[in-house]
Amino acid sequence: MECISIFDMLKIGVGPSSSHTLGPWRAGRRWIAELKEKKNFADVTTITIDLFGSLSLTGKGHATDIAVILGLCGYDPQTIDVSSIDSIIENISVSKKILLNNETEVSFDPKTQIIFNREFKEFHPNGMTFHATLKNGKKISSSFYSIGGGFVVKEERNRKKKKLEEFKEFPMPIQKGTDLLTYCITNNKKVSEIVLENERSLRSDAEIDERIAQIWNVMLESMYTGCHTEGTLPGGLNVRRRAYDSHKNLINSASYSNPTEWIEAIRNTEVKFRQILKWVSCFALAVNEVNASLGRVVTAPTNGSAGVIPAVMMYYMVIENHDANFDDIKQFMLVAGEIGSLFKKGATISAAMGGCQAEIGVSSAMAAGALTELMGGTPEQVLMASEIAMEHHLGLTCDPIAGLVQIPCIERNAMGAIKAINACEMALDTDAANAKVPLDKVIETMWETAKDMNTKYKETSEGGLAVKVSLSDC
Repeated sequence: MECISIFDMLKIGVGPSSSHTLGPWRAGRRWIAELKEKKNFADVTTITIDLFGSLSLTGKGHATDIAVILGLCGYDPQTIDVSSIDSIIENISVSKKILLNNETEVSFDPKTQIIFNREFKEFHPNGMTFHATLKNGKKISSSFYSIGGGFVVKEERNRKKKKLEEFKEFPMPIQKGTDLLTYCITNNKKVSEIVLENERSLRSDAEIDERIAQIWNVMLESMYTGCHTEGTLPGGLNVRRRAYDSHKNLINSASYSNPTEWIEAIRNTEVKFRQILKWVSCFALAVNEVNASLGRVVTAPTNGSAGVIPAVMMYYMVIENHDANFDDIKQFMLVAGEIGSLFKKGATISAAMGGCQAEIGVSSAMAAGALTELMGGTPEQVLMASEIAMEHHLGLTCDPIAGLVQIPCIERNAMGAIKAINACEMALDTDAANAKVPLDKVIETMWETAKDMNTKYKETSEGGLAVKVSLSDC
């Protein structure tokens, strides 16, 4: 049974896309590690990279080429100074040289040695192949697939099965929502408590807390940065940053000097229904404007949907419960991560496989379930809220204009966050024991819908808004 940690679902990275930016970035780093493992690294004289399918069709808009270069250079997406990215890429473009893993210099022209192929690989729409020529003239290559949420795999059709004892398995293995609910009922525990017990089989409590704190700090920083950055997003669509203006109107004359004081200032502002909608939307927009400008965010479960979970968590902290603390954040992330893993196991979190229902839909379901537990909901109500949120995202296409994660992607995060809150409230007002649509059934439906969806609506920019609205229209 597949063992997916919440930290597989919530990763710190750089925007604008987990599948088209973070995944290729991590693939570049993995290829370097592979070269070293096989003792070929020091003998590399030239390299080329082939990008296929969705990575090619929307790769420029998603900075796939930039991500691959940064991965090959050995930079870590969790720690790189994002303000240095432009200068790094500029230096490589001008010098026509790349320092592999910041160790070995080889000739490299990004314009000719990163090749965008419209062909789709059979294994997955997001395929890439790294090629190298060695000093002895031998040519080698290795293919990777970015399958969504920053996950990267290799296609190994004939690999030998690992011995059972080599697999990591949780003490309470969970494949479906029914498994999770059974553990909750049998042990008389909340969803978060079951998830925490599983996570403890991989990490100490201190490590779990430290990682969750890091994740929340990045989420908070991305909201704070987005709310305080004015201007236009890069890429040619001339999309004005809206979180700045929205935040300015909402915060009025409140003063603060850091994110902690900022939260207190928000808590002290007038909060009516319209203001709630505006604040939640502002938080979500802020994160995804940072994401769209190669900023650091948390994939939750993807970069394109990074704004939903932090926006809903902030809603709880600044509107529903002013005494919220780290324990609440931890509880929220544990539940959200587990709900996301159910979709990863039973369907997909890749827009290239399932359209935007796999990104915004999943993130909304994650946030809805997590918020429901914080609001006192039962495990049954947690799963019901997640089901409601996804049910009303089924069939959502991925059709980014000009291949950029801007229109309609940024606004969709605000809508996904609002739907998550609404789904939570409906679940809390319902006897979940009589739910007509189990979470597992909506996950199965989502996967069937994904398989039936026309390829042009799966992150190719060849259908929907992407062909009805062009750069010239903007």
